[in-house]
Amino acid sequence: MKDDRNSQFRDSGSDRRTAEKVPDTPQTRAPAYRLAFNDPDFLCREELRPVRLQLELLKPEMILNERGIESTIVLFGSARIPNPEHKEKARTQALADLSHYYDEAREFTRLMTEKSMATYGKEYVVSTGGGPGVMEAGNRGAADAGGNSIGLNIVLPFEQAPNEYVTPGLCFNFHYFAIRKMHFLMRAKAICCFPGGFGTLDEMFESLTLIQTDRMNRVPFLLFGEKFWRSIINWEALSEAGTISAEDLDLFQFVETAQQAAQIIDDWYAE
Repeated sequence: MKDDRNSQFRDSGSDRRTAEKVPDTPQTRAPAYRLAFNDPDFLCREELRPVRLQLELLKPEMILNERGIESTIVLFGSARIPNPEHKEKARTQALADLSHYYDEAREFTRLMTEKSMATYGKEYVVSTGGGPGVMEAGNRGAADAGGNSIGLNIVLPFEQAPNEYVTPGLCFNFHYFAIRKMHFLMRAKAICCFPGGFGTLDEMFESLTLIQTDRMNRVPFLLFGEKFWRSIINWEALSEAGTISAEDLDLFQFVETAQQAAQIIDDWYAE
C-alpha cells in the first residue's frame, strides 16, 4: 500500500500496522476500537454505501492512471459462447454455432493489442468483463500479442471469475454494476458487442443511449454477427415507430470479422 509519504503527519499505513500490535485486551478486541478505515464490518454498513461507491470508482481509476492507460477497446459478449475446440460441450446447438465468434474476438484483440503496443500500452488497451466466453477470448488475444489487457469482473453467483488471460495487475472486481459500467466507458475508443444475453444487451443499449444523448463522444460501435443481432432486435421497427430517430441507426454498424472491425477503427481515427 502506498503511504502518505508527502504529508507532514503520520501516515495511515503506519498507524494501521501499529494498531495491530497493541496488547490483546477486551478493549482492543472490541469492534469500536478498530480504525474506521481498517474495519470491514463498518465499511460494509448501509450508511457507508456512498463511500464504497467512491472507492470502487477511485481504485481502478488510480491504477489505470498509474499504468498510463489512456484509451481502451471495449468488448461485450456472452460468457456462454464456447471456445470452438470445446463447442461440443455447449448447452445449446445455437451456442455451438456461435463459437466461431470466440476466434473472431481473439483475433480482433490480438490486432488491437499490436496497435496498443505501438503506443507503449497507453492506447487501444483491450477491456473485457474478465470472465469466460467472449471475454476470455478478448483477453486471450491480447496475451497472444504479448500485451496487457483489462478485466472488469463483478461478484455474481455464477459464470464470473477472472479468466487466466487477464493481466493480473489490471484485474479488477466490483460490487456495483453502475461503477463497473463507468469504467468500461470512461476510456472507450471503440465498443464491440458480440452475441450475448441480458448482460450484453444491457451494456450495449446503455452505451448506445449515452452516445445518442450526447452524454459521451461518438466512437466506432461495432456489432459482430448481423444475423444474430437482426434476429433478436428489429432495429428498423424502432425507427418506424418513432421511438428512435432514423439517424440513430447510424450510431452502430454490423461486422463479421476481426479484420473488418480493425479496419473500421483504423479508418475512423485516421480521419
